[in-house]
Amino acid sequence: MLHERRFSIFIYARILVLFVFLVVSLLLHYKDPATADFAFSSGIIRLMAFSFVFSVFSHILLKIQRIRFFITYLQSIWDVLFVTVLLLFTDGVNSPYSFLYLLSIMNAGLLLGRREALYTASLCGILYGTLVDFHYFGLLESIGLSSLDAVKHGETQIFYTIFLNLMGYGVAAFITGYLAERARESEAALEEKNVDYAELAGLNSLIVTKLETGLMTITDDGRIRVFNPYLERLTGLSQREAYNRVLYDIFPGMNACSNHETPLTNSEIEYEDPDGRHLLIGYSVTSFGDRYGKQGGCLVTVQDMTELRRMENALAKRDRMAALGELSARMAHEIRNPLASMSGAVQMLAEHNRDEVCDERLMGIILRESERLNILITEFLLYARPSEPKKESFALKFLIDDLALQISADSRYHHHKIQNMVPSTLVFSADPAQMRQIFINLICNAADAMPDGGNIDIESRFLLTGADGFGASPILLITVRDHGSGLTPESIKHIFEPFWTTKTNGTGLGLAITYRIVESHGGTITIENHPDGGCCCTLLLPK
Repeated sequence: MLHERRFSIFIYARILVLFVFLVVSLLLHYKDPATADFAFSSGIIRLMAFSFVFSVFSHILLKIQRIRFFITYLQSIWDVLFVTVLLLFTDGVNSPYSFLYLLSIMNAGLLLGRREALYTASLCGILYGTLVDFHYFGLLESIGLSSLDAVKHGETQIFYTIFLNLMGYGVAAFITGYLAERARESEAALEEKNVDYAELAGLNSLIVTKLETGLMTITDDGRIRVFNPYLERLTGLSQREAYNRVLYDIFPGMNACSNHETPLTNSEIEYEDPDGRHLLIGYSVTSFGDRYGKQGGCLVTVQDMTELRRMENALAKRDRMAALGELSARMAHEIRNPLASMSGAVQMLAEHNRDEVCDERLMGIILRESERLNILITEFLLYARPSEPKKESFALKFLIDDLALQISADSRYHHHKIQNMVPSTLVFSADPAQMRQIFINLICNAADAMPDGGNIDIESRFLLTGADGFGASPILLITVRDHGSGLTPESIKHIFEPFWTTKTNGTGLGLAITYRIVESHGGTITIENHPDGGCCCTLLLPK
Protein backbone atom coordinates (compact mmCIF):
# COMPACT_ATOMS: atom_id res chain seq x y z
CA MET A 1 0.00 0.00 0.00
CA LEU A 2 2.81 2.44 0.91
CA HIS A 3 4.82 1.56 -2.23
CA GLU A 4 1.72 2.14 -4.36
CA ARG A 5 1.12 5.47 -2.66
CA ARG A 6 4.67 6.69 -3.34
CA PHE A 7 4.52 5.49 -6.94
CA SER A 8 1.19 7.26 -7.48
CA ILE A 9 2.60 10.54 -6.14
CA PHE A 10 5.54 10.35 -8.56
CA ILE A 11 3.28 9.41 -11.47
CA TYR A 12 0.88 12.29 -10.76
CA ALA A 13 3.77 14.75 -10.54
CA ARG A 14 5.34 13.40 -13.76
CA ILE A 15 2.04 13.45 -15.63
CA LEU A 16 1.37 17.03 -14.54
CA VAL A 17 4.84 18.24 -15.55
CA LEU A 18 4.77 16.39 -18.86
CA PHE A 19 1.29 17.66 -19.62
CA VAL A 20 2.31 21.28 -18.98
CA PHE A 21 5.54 20.85 -20.94
CA LEU A 22 3.65 19.20 -23.82
CA VAL A 23 1.00 21.93 -24.00
CA VAL A 24 3.62 24.71 -23.93
CA SER A 25 5.71 22.91 -26.57
CA LEU A 26 2.71 22.48 -28.84
CA LEU A 27 1.68 26.11 -28.50
CA LEU A 28 5.14 27.44 -29.24
CA HIS A 29 5.76 24.94 -32.02
CA TYR A 30 2.57 25.71 -33.90
CA LYS A 31 2.97 29.43 -33.32
CA ASP A 32 6.17 29.37 -35.37
CA PRO A 33 6.55 26.03 -37.20
CA ALA A 34 9.56 27.26 -39.14
CA THR A 35 11.68 27.81 -36.02
CA ALA A 36 14.77 25.60 -35.69
CA ASP A 37 14.98 26.02 -31.95
CA PHE A 38 15.69 22.56 -30.45
CA ALA A 39 13.48 23.05 -27.40
CA PHE A 40 10.31 23.05 -29.42
CA SER A 41 11.04 20.62 -32.24
CA SER A 42 8.47 18.04 -33.27
CA GLY A 43 10.75 15.27 -31.96
CA ILE A 44 10.55 16.63 -28.44
CA ILE A 45 6.80 16.91 -28.71
CA ARG A 46 6.53 13.27 -29.72
CA LEU A 47 8.89 12.29 -26.89
CA MET A 48 6.80 14.21 -24.36
CA ALA A 49 3.59 12.71 -25.68
CA PHE A 50 4.95 9.17 -25.50
CA SER A 51 6.28 9.71 -21.97
CA PHE A 52 2.92 11.14 -20.93
CA VAL A 53 1.01 8.14 -22.31
CA PHE A 54 3.55 5.71 -20.81
CA SER A 55 3.15 7.28 -17.34
CA VAL A 56 -0.64 7.10 -17.55
CA PHE A 57 -0.52 3.39 -18.46
CA SER A 58 2.02 2.75 -15.67
CA HIS A 59 -0.34 4.27 -13.16
CA ILE A 60 -3.23 2.11 -14.42
CA LEU A 61 -1.18 -1.12 -14.44
CA LEU A 62 0.08 -0.38 -10.93
CA LYS A 63 -3.28 -1.59 -9.57
CA ILE A 64 -2.33 -5.15 -10.55
CA GLN A 65 -0.52 -6.54 -7.52
CA ARG A 66 1.60 -9.23 -9.24
CA ILE A 67 3.21 -6.84 -11.76
CA ARG A 68 3.60 -3.83 -9.46
CA PHE A 69 7.37 -4.10 -9.02
CA PHE A 70 7.89 -4.90 -12.69
CA ILE A 71 6.05 -1.70 -13.62
CA THR A 72 8.14 0.25 -11.10
CA TYR A 73 11.40 -1.09 -12.58
CA LEU A 74 10.13 -0.42 -16.09
CA GLN A 75 9.19 3.16 -15.20
CA SER A 76 12.63 3.77 -13.65
CA ILE A 77 14.38 2.44 -16.76
CA TRP A 78 12.18 4.60 -18.96
CA ASP A 79 13.01 7.69 -16.89
CA VAL A 80 16.73 7.15 -17.57
CA LEU A 81 16.13 6.52 -21.29
CA PHE A 82 13.79 9.54 -21.48
CA VAL A 83 16.47 11.86 -20.09
CA THR A 84 19.11 10.37 -22.39
CA VAL A 85 16.93 10.85 -25.49
CA LEU A 86 16.03 14.35 -24.29
CA LEU A 87 19.74 15.20 -24.08
CA LEU A 88 20.23 13.92 -27.64
CA PHE A 89 17.36 16.15 -28.83
CA THR A 90 18.66 19.17 -26.89
CA ASP A 91 22.27 19.53 -28.10
CA GLY A 92 24.03 16.80 -26.13
CA VAL A 93 26.84 18.19 -23.96
CA ASN A 94 25.33 21.68 -24.16
CA SER A 95 21.88 20.50 -22.98
CA PRO A 96 20.64 22.10 -19.75
CA TYR A 97 18.63 18.95 -18.88
CA SER A 98 21.44 16.72 -17.56
CA PHE A 99 20.17 17.45 -14.03
CA LEU A 100 17.10 15.32 -14.83
CA TYR A 101 19.30 12.26 -14.27
CA LEU A 102 19.24 13.25 -10.58
CA LEU A 103 15.46 13.04 -10.58
CA SER A 104 15.62 9.57 -12.14
CA ILE A 105 18.05 8.46 -9.43
CA MET A 106 15.84 9.92 -6.70
CA ASN A 107 12.82 8.27 -8.25
CA ALA A 108 14.52 4.84 -8.25
CA GLY A 109 15.76 5.27 -4.68
CA LEU A 110 12.44 6.31 -3.21
CA LEU A 111 10.41 3.72 -5.11
CA LEU A 112 12.76 0.73 -5.07
CA GLY A 113 15.53 1.21 -2.52
CA ARG A 114 19.17 2.07 -1.91
CA ARG A 115 20.62 -0.68 -4.14
CA GLU A 116 18.43 0.32 -7.10
CA ALA A 117 19.41 3.98 -6.58
CA LEU A 118 23.10 3.05 -6.87
CA TYR A 119 22.38 0.92 -9.94
CA THR A 120 20.49 3.81 -11.54
CA ALA A 121 23.27 6.28 -10.70
CA SER A 122 25.81 3.97 -12.33
CA LEU A 123 23.62 3.61 -15.44
CA CYS A 124 23.10 7.37 -15.63
CA GLY A 125 26.86 7.95 -15.33
CA ILE A 126 27.62 5.44 -18.07
CA LEU A 127 24.98 6.87 -20.43
CA TYR A 128 25.94 10.49 -19.79
CA GLY A 129 29.67 9.80 -20.16
CA THR A 130 29.09 7.81 -23.34
CA LEU A 131 26.85 10.54 -24.78
CA VAL A 132 29.43 13.31 -24.08
CA ASP A 133 32.31 11.22 -25.46
CA PHE A 134 30.38 10.33 -28.61
CA HIS A 135 29.46 13.99 -29.05
CA TYR A 136 33.08 15.09 -28.55
CA PHE A 137 34.51 12.60 -31.01
CA GLY A 138 31.85 13.34 -33.67
CA LEU A 139 30.02 10.03 -33.50
CA LEU A 140 26.61 11.74 -33.19
CA GLU A 141 26.81 13.99 -36.27
CA SER A 142 24.34 11.72 -38.05
CA ILE A 143 21.59 12.89 -35.69
CA GLY A 144 22.57 16.56 -35.93
CA LEU A 145 25.05 16.89 -33.03
CA SER A 146 28.20 18.49 -34.38
CA SER A 147 31.51 17.72 -32.65
CA LEU A 148 32.49 21.39 -32.95
CA ASP A 149 29.94 22.26 -30.25
CA ALA A 150 31.69 19.87 -27.89
CA VAL A 151 35.31 20.50 -28.91
CA LYS A 152 35.05 24.23 -28.20
CA HIS A 153 34.71 23.40 -24.49
CA GLY A 154 38.10 21.71 -24.44
CA GLU A 155 39.18 18.38 -23.03
CA THR A 156 39.61 19.66 -19.47
CA GLN A 157 36.10 21.12 -19.23
CA ILE A 158 34.62 17.99 -20.80
CA PHE A 159 36.45 15.86 -18.22
CA TYR A 160 35.30 18.03 -15.31
CA THR A 161 31.75 18.04 -16.67
CA ILE A 162 31.64 14.24 -16.75
CA PHE A 163 33.42 13.93 -13.38
CA LEU A 164 31.17 16.39 -11.55
CA ASN A 165 28.02 14.82 -12.95
CA LEU A 166 29.19 11.36 -11.93
CA MET A 167 29.97 12.64 -8.41
CA GLY A 168 26.55 14.28 -8.26
CA TYR A 169 24.83 11.11 -9.37
CA GLY A 170 26.68 9.04 -6.73
CA VAL A 171 25.95 11.48 -3.91
CA ALA A 172 22.30 11.71 -4.95
CA ALA A 173 22.06 7.90 -5.01
CA PHE A 174 23.63 7.58 -1.55
CA ILE A 175 21.53 10.28 0.10
CA THR A 176 18.31 9.23 -1.59
CA GLY A 177 18.90 5.58 -0.76
CA TYR A 178 19.59 6.39 2.88
CA LEU A 179 16.51 8.61 3.20
CA ALA A 180 14.42 6.04 1.34
CA GLU A 181 15.46 3.27 3.77
CA ARG A 182 14.67 5.45 6.76
CA ALA A 183 11.34 6.45 5.26
CA ARG A 184 10.54 2.82 4.45
CA GLU A 185 11.33 1.77 8.05
CA SER A 186 9.19 4.60 9.40
CA GLU A 187 6.35 3.70 7.05
CA ALA A 188 6.55 0.03 8.06
CA ALA A 189 6.52 0.95 11.74
CA LEU A 190 3.65 3.36 11.17
CA GLU A 191 1.68 0.76 9.23
CA GLU A 192 2.29 -1.82 11.97
CA LYS A 193 1.13 0.63 14.62
CA ASN A 194 -1.90 1.53 12.54
CA VAL A 195 -2.76 -2.15 12.27
CA ASP A 196 -2.21 -2.58 16.01
CA TYR A 197 -4.33 0.45 16.81
CA ALA A 198 -7.08 -0.73 14.50
CA GLU A 199 -6.99 -4.19 16.07
CA LEU A 200 -6.99 -2.73 19.57
CA ALA A 201 -9.82 -0.36 18.69
CA GLY A 202 -11.90 -3.26 17.39
CA LEU A 203 -11.06 -5.38 20.42
CA ASN A 204 -11.88 -2.55 22.81
CA SER A 205 -15.17 -1.93 21.05
CA LEU A 206 -16.02 -5.64 21.27
CA ILE A 207 -15.12 -5.77 24.97
CA VAL A 208 -17.13 -2.66 25.81
CA THR A 209 -20.12 -3.99 23.88
CA LYS A 210 -20.09 -7.58 25.16
CA LEU A 211 -18.97 -6.85 28.73
CA GLU A 212 -21.46 -8.14 31.29
CA THR A 213 -20.64 -5.18 33.51
CA GLY A 214 -21.58 -1.56 33.18
CA LEU A 215 -18.82 0.61 31.74
CA MET A 216 -18.86 4.35 31.20
CA THR A 217 -16.37 7.17 30.92
CA ILE A 218 -16.93 10.46 32.69
CA THR A 219 -15.33 13.77 31.80
CA ASP A 220 -13.61 15.84 34.44
CA ASP A 221 -16.74 17.97 34.84
CA GLY A 222 -18.94 14.89 35.44
CA ARG A 223 -20.50 14.37 31.99
CA ILE A 224 -21.02 10.96 30.43
CA ARG A 225 -19.29 9.91 27.22
CA VAL A 226 -19.15 6.10 26.77
CA PHE A 227 -22.28 4.24 27.93
CA ASN A 228 -22.16 0.51 27.14
CA PRO A 229 -25.16 -1.83 26.47
CA TYR A 230 -25.20 -3.21 30.04
CA LEU A 231 -25.93 0.31 31.33
CA GLU A 232 -28.50 0.82 28.60
CA ARG A 233 -30.39 -2.25 29.85
CA LEU A 234 -29.98 -1.18 33.47
CA THR A 235 -31.15 2.41 33.06
CA GLY A 236 -33.39 2.19 29.99
CA LEU A 237 -31.33 4.95 28.31
CA SER A 238 -29.46 4.58 25.03
CA GLN A 239 -25.92 5.77 24.38
CA ARG A 240 -27.31 8.72 22.43
CA GLU A 241 -29.66 9.70 25.27
CA ALA A 242 -26.99 9.36 27.95
CA TYR A 243 -24.24 11.16 26.03
CA ASN A 244 -23.10 14.42 27.65
CA ARG A 245 -25.63 14.14 30.47
CA VAL A 246 -24.50 14.86 34.01
CA LEU A 247 -23.77 11.68 35.93
CA TYR A 248 -25.90 12.73 38.91
CA ASP A 249 -28.97 12.98 36.66
CA ILE A 250 -28.81 9.23 35.97
CA PHE A 251 -27.14 7.87 39.11
CA PRO A 252 -27.91 10.20 42.03
CA GLY A 253 -25.37 9.84 44.81
CA MET A 254 -22.63 8.35 42.63
CA ASN A 255 -19.33 10.11 43.26
CA ALA A 256 -17.11 9.76 40.22
CA CYS A 257 -14.62 12.63 39.82
CA SER A 258 -17.34 15.24 39.52
CA ASN A 259 -16.45 18.75 40.66
CA HIS A 260 -12.80 17.67 40.97
CA GLU A 261 -13.54 15.50 44.00
CA THR A 262 -11.21 12.66 44.88
CA PRO A 263 -12.53 9.54 43.11
CA LEU A 264 -13.68 6.63 45.24
CA THR A 265 -12.12 3.27 44.52
CA ASN A 266 -15.18 1.17 45.34
CA SER A 267 -18.59 2.08 46.67
CA GLU A 268 -22.28 1.19 46.54
CA ILE A 269 -25.45 3.22 46.08
CA GLU A 270 -29.15 2.54 46.01
CA TYR A 271 -30.78 3.00 42.63
CA GLU A 272 -34.38 2.90 41.42
CA ASP A 273 -34.67 1.51 37.91
CA PRO A 274 -37.32 2.54 35.34
CA ASP A 275 -39.61 -0.27 36.58
CA GLY A 276 -39.55 1.12 40.12
CA ARG A 277 -37.38 -1.66 41.58
CA HIS A 278 -34.88 -0.67 44.26
CA LEU A 279 -31.45 -2.00 43.34
CA LEU A 280 -28.09 -2.01 45.04
CA ILE A 281 -25.49 -0.71 42.57
CA GLY A 282 -21.79 -1.28 43.14
CA TYR A 283 -19.29 0.80 41.22
CA SER A 284 -15.56 1.28 40.94
CA VAL A 285 -13.82 4.45 39.72
CA THR A 286 -10.43 4.79 38.06
CA SER A 287 -9.13 8.13 36.85
CA PHE A 288 -7.23 8.50 33.59
CA GLY A 289 -5.13 11.27 32.07
CA ASP A 290 -5.21 13.05 28.75
CA ARG A 291 -2.39 13.34 26.23
CA TYR A 292 -0.82 16.17 28.26
CA GLY A 293 -0.68 14.19 31.49
CA LYS A 294 -3.53 16.05 33.15
CA GLN A 295 -6.60 14.32 34.53
CA GLY A 296 -8.93 13.73 31.64
CA GLY A 297 -11.79 12.03 33.45
CA CYS A 298 -12.77 8.74 35.05
CA LEU A 299 -13.55 5.19 33.98
CA VAL A 300 -16.50 3.81 35.96
CA THR A 301 -17.47 0.14 36.11
CA VAL A 302 -20.99 -0.56 37.39
CA GLN A 303 -22.55 -3.83 38.59
CA ASP A 304 -26.02 -4.67 39.87
CA MET A 305 -25.24 -6.15 43.28
CA THR A 306 -28.83 -6.78 44.37
CA GLU A 307 -29.03 -10.51 43.65
CA LEU A 308 -25.43 -11.04 44.69
CA ARG A 309 -26.04 -9.43 48.09
CA ARG A 310 -29.23 -11.43 48.52
CA MET A 311 -27.35 -14.64 47.77
CA GLU A 312 -24.48 -13.64 50.06
CA ASN A 313 -26.88 -12.95 52.91
CA ALA A 314 -28.64 -16.27 52.33
CA LEU A 315 -25.33 -18.13 52.23
CA ALA A 316 -24.07 -16.32 55.31
CA LYS A 317 -27.26 -17.20 57.18
CA ARG A 318 -26.98 -20.80 56.07
CA ASP A 319 -23.32 -20.90 57.08
CA ARG A 320 -24.18 -19.44 60.48
CA MET A 321 -26.89 -22.04 61.00
CA ALA A 322 -24.58 -24.82 59.86
CA ALA A 323 -21.79 -23.56 62.14
CA LEU A 324 -24.23 -23.28 65.03
CA GLY A 325 -25.47 -26.82 64.40
CA GLU A 326 -21.94 -28.20 64.22
CA LEU A 327 -20.90 -26.25 67.31
CA SER A 328 -23.95 -27.51 69.19
CA ALA A 329 -23.20 -31.09 68.20
CA ARG A 330 -19.58 -30.81 69.35
CA MET A 331 -20.65 -29.08 72.56
CA ALA A 332 -23.21 -31.82 73.26
CA HIS A 333 -20.56 -34.46 72.63
CA GLU A 334 -18.13 -32.80 75.04
CA ILE A 335 -20.81 -32.46 77.73
CA ARG A 336 -22.19 -35.98 77.26
CA ASN A 337 -18.95 -37.70 78.36
CA PRO A 338 -18.64 -36.13 81.84
CA LEU A 339 -22.41 -36.36 82.33
CA ALA A 340 -22.29 -40.09 81.57
CA SER A 341 -19.53 -40.55 84.13
CA MET A 342 -21.40 -38.53 86.74
CA SER A 343 -24.65 -40.41 86.03
CA GLY A 344 -22.98 -43.77 86.49
CA ALA A 345 -21.36 -42.68 89.73
CA VAL A 346 -24.65 -41.37 91.13
CA GLN A 347 -26.43 -44.61 90.24
CA MET A 348 -23.81 -46.61 92.07
CA LEU A 349 -24.05 -44.31 95.09
CA ALA A 350 -27.77 -44.94 95.15
CA GLU A 351 -27.11 -48.56 96.00
CA HIS A 352 -27.09 -49.16 99.79
CA ASN A 353 -24.48 -51.90 99.90
CA ARG A 354 -21.42 -49.78 98.99
CA ASP A 355 -18.51 -49.39 101.39
CA GLU A 356 -16.97 -46.05 102.32
CA VAL A 357 -13.86 -46.48 100.13
CA CYS A 358 -15.95 -47.11 97.05
CA ASP A 359 -18.23 -44.20 97.86
CA GLU A 360 -15.26 -41.90 98.25
CA ARG A 361 -13.95 -42.96 94.83
CA LEU A 362 -17.34 -42.38 93.22
CA MET A 363 -17.58 -38.93 94.82
CA GLY A 364 -14.14 -38.14 93.39
CA ILE A 365 -15.36 -39.06 89.91
CA ILE A 366 -18.37 -36.77 90.31
CA LEU A 367 -16.22 -33.87 91.51
CA ARG A 368 -13.66 -34.36 88.73
CA GLU A 369 -16.25 -34.52 85.97
CA SER A 370 -18.16 -31.56 87.35
CA GLU A 371 -14.91 -29.57 87.37
CA ARG A 372 -14.34 -30.65 83.77
CA LEU A 373 -17.83 -29.43 82.88
CA ASN A 374 -17.15 -26.13 84.62
CA ILE A 375 -13.91 -25.63 82.66
CA LEU A 376 -15.67 -26.54 79.43
CA ILE A 377 -18.49 -24.06 80.00
CA THR A 378 -16.05 -21.33 81.10
CA GLU A 379 -13.87 -21.79 78.01
CA PHE A 380 -16.88 -21.94 75.74
CA LEU A 381 -18.23 -18.66 77.13
CA LEU A 382 -14.79 -17.12 76.75
CA TYR A 383 -14.79 -18.19 73.11
CA ALA A 384 -18.41 -17.24 72.41
CA ARG A 385 -18.34 -13.89 74.19
CA PRO A 386 -14.77 -12.58 74.35
CA SER A 387 -14.37 -9.54 76.57
CA GLU A 388 -13.21 -6.24 75.10
CA PRO A 389 -9.42 -5.94 75.53
CA LYS A 390 -8.28 -3.48 78.22
CA LYS A 391 -5.03 -2.30 76.71
CA GLU A 392 -2.04 -1.04 78.65
CA SER A 393 1.68 -0.81 77.91
CA PHE A 394 3.93 -3.56 79.26
CA ALA A 395 7.21 -5.34 78.50
CA LEU A 396 6.55 -8.60 76.70
CA LYS A 397 9.78 -10.26 77.84
CA PHE A 398 8.87 -10.08 81.55
CA LEU A 399 5.36 -11.43 80.91
CA ILE A 400 6.86 -14.48 79.19
CA ASP A 401 9.42 -14.93 81.97
CA ASP A 402 6.58 -15.09 84.52
CA LEU A 403 4.75 -17.66 82.41
CA ALA A 404 7.92 -19.74 81.99
CA LEU A 405 8.36 -19.84 85.77
CA GLN A 406 4.69 -20.77 86.24
CA ILE A 407 4.76 -23.54 83.63
CA SER A 408 8.05 -24.99 84.89
CA ALA A 409 6.31 -25.82 88.19
CA ASP A 410 4.04 -28.25 86.32
CA SER A 411 5.48 -31.76 86.46
CA ARG A 412 4.36 -32.40 82.85
CA TYR A 413 6.79 -29.78 81.55
CA HIS A 414 9.96 -30.50 83.59
CA HIS A 415 11.84 -31.52 80.42
CA HIS A 416 10.85 -28.45 78.42
CA LYS A 417 12.79 -25.20 78.27
CA ILE A 418 11.42 -21.86 77.10
CA GLN A 419 13.97 -19.84 75.11
CA ASN A 420 12.80 -16.25 75.67
CA MET A 421 14.55 -14.22 72.95
CA VAL A 422 12.24 -11.19 73.20
CA PRO A 423 14.21 -7.93 73.72
CA SER A 424 13.77 -6.48 77.20
CA THR A 425 13.20 -3.04 75.66
CA LEU A 426 10.23 -4.19 73.58
CA VAL A 427 7.12 -2.51 74.98
CA PHE A 428 3.70 -2.46 73.35
CA SER A 429 0.06 -1.91 74.25
CA ALA A 430 -2.37 -4.83 74.70
CA ASP A 431 -4.50 -6.55 77.34
CA PRO A 432 -1.94 -8.31 79.64
CA ALA A 433 -4.46 -10.87 80.92
CA GLN A 434 -5.55 -11.84 77.40
CA MET A 435 -1.95 -11.93 76.16
CA ARG A 436 -1.12 -14.23 79.10
CA GLN A 437 -3.99 -16.51 77.98
CA ILE A 438 -2.60 -16.53 74.42
CA PHE A 439 0.92 -17.53 75.48
CA ILE A 440 -0.31 -20.15 77.95
CA ASN A 441 -2.24 -21.85 75.16
CA LEU A 442 0.60 -21.60 72.63
CA ILE A 443 3.34 -22.72 75.04
CA CYS A 444 1.27 -25.66 76.33
CA ASN A 445 0.50 -26.75 72.77
CA ALA A 446 4.19 -26.48 71.85
CA ALA A 447 5.16 -28.53 74.91
CA ASP A 448 2.52 -31.17 74.16
CA ALA A 449 3.99 -31.47 70.63
CA MET A 450 7.30 -32.59 72.24
CA PRO A 451 6.36 -35.37 74.74
CA ASP A 452 10.04 -36.19 75.36
CA GLY A 453 10.96 -32.55 76.06
CA GLY A 454 12.75 -29.87 74.05
CA ASN A 455 13.12 -26.13 73.53
CA ILE A 456 10.29 -23.69 72.87
CA ASP A 457 11.66 -20.63 71.04
CA ILE A 458 9.85 -17.30 71.45
CA GLU A 459 10.99 -14.29 69.42
CA SER A 460 9.54 -10.86 68.72
CA ARG A 461 10.38 -7.68 66.84
CA PHE A 462 8.72 -4.69 65.25
CA LEU A 463 8.21 -4.58 61.48
CA LEU A 464 8.61 -1.09 60.07
CA THR A 465 6.89 -1.80 56.74
CA GLY A 466 3.19 -2.34 56.14
CA ALA A 467 2.06 -5.94 55.88
CA ASP A 468 -1.11 -8.01 55.97
CA GLY A 469 -3.42 -5.05 55.75
CA PHE A 470 -1.87 -2.99 58.54
CA GLY A 471 -0.92 -0.16 56.21
CA ALA A 472 2.28 1.72 56.91
CA SER A 473 2.07 1.57 60.75
CA PRO A 474 4.63 -0.51 62.67
CA ILE A 475 3.38 -3.94 63.71
CA LEU A 476 4.62 -6.43 66.27
CA LEU A 477 5.76 -9.83 65.00
CA ILE A 478 5.79 -12.67 67.56
CA THR A 479 6.81 -16.26 66.77
CA VAL A 480 6.44 -19.31 69.02
CA ARG A 481 8.21 -22.40 67.67
CA ASP A 482 8.53 -25.98 68.89
CA HIS A 483 10.81 -28.75 67.60
CA GLY A 484 8.27 -31.54 67.45
CA SER A 485 6.98 -33.61 64.55
CA GLY A 486 4.88 -30.80 63.07
CA LEU A 487 1.25 -30.70 62.01
CA THR A 488 -0.56 -33.11 59.76
CA PRO A 489 -2.53 -31.73 56.77
CA GLU A 490 -5.77 -32.60 58.60
CA SER A 491 -4.64 -30.66 61.68
CA ILE A 492 -3.74 -27.60 59.61
CA LYS A 493 -7.16 -27.73 57.97
CA HIS A 494 -9.04 -27.63 61.32
CA ILE A 495 -6.44 -25.78 63.41
CA PHE A 496 -8.66 -23.00 64.80
CA GLU A 497 -12.02 -24.79 64.83
CA PRO A 498 -13.67 -25.07 68.27
CA PHE A 499 -13.91 -28.54 69.85
CA TRP A 500 -11.47 -29.99 67.31
CA THR A 501 -8.43 -31.49 69.02
CA THR A 502 -5.93 -34.32 68.75
CA LYS A 503 -5.38 -34.46 72.51
CA THR A 504 -7.03 -37.15 74.61
CA ASN A 505 -8.18 -34.79 77.36
CA GLY A 506 -8.34 -31.55 75.35
CA THR A 507 -11.45 -29.47 74.78
CA GLY A 508 -10.36 -28.05 71.43
CA LEU A 509 -11.10 -24.49 72.58
CA GLY A 510 -7.58 -23.28 73.40
CA LEU A 511 -6.53 -22.21 69.89
CA ALA A 512 -10.07 -21.07 69.05
CA ILE A 513 -9.96 -18.72 72.08
CA THR A 514 -6.46 -17.58 71.06
CA TYR A 515 -7.72 -16.77 67.58
CA ARG A 516 -10.63 -14.70 68.97
CA ILE A 517 -8.34 -12.76 71.33
CA VAL A 518 -5.85 -11.96 68.56
CA GLU A 519 -8.74 -10.93 66.31
CA SER A 520 -10.14 -8.61 69.02
CA HIS A 521 -6.72 -6.91 69.17
CA GLY A 522 -6.88 -6.26 65.42
CA GLY A 523 -4.16 -8.79 64.60
CA THR A 524 -3.71 -12.06 62.75
CA ILE A 525 -2.37 -15.49 63.72
CA THR A 526 -1.08 -18.28 61.50
CA ILE A 527 0.29 -21.73 62.39
CA GLU A 528 2.35 -23.74 59.92
CA ASN A 529 5.15 -26.29 59.80
CA HIS A 530 8.67 -24.88 59.98
CA PRO A 531 11.06 -25.79 57.11
CA ASP A 532 13.63 -27.03 59.65
CA GLY A 533 11.12 -29.15 61.52
CA GLY A 534 8.52 -28.56 64.15
CA CYS A 535 5.70 -26.08 64.14
CA CYS A 536 5.81 -22.26 64.14
CA CYS A 537 3.01 -19.93 65.26
CA THR A 538 3.18 -16.35 63.95
CA LEU A 539 1.26 -13.45 65.47
CA LEU A 540 1.00 -9.99 63.91
CA LEU A 541 -0.35 -7.33 66.24
CA PRO A 542 -0.68 -3.59 65.65
CA LYS A 543 1.66 -1.57 67.84
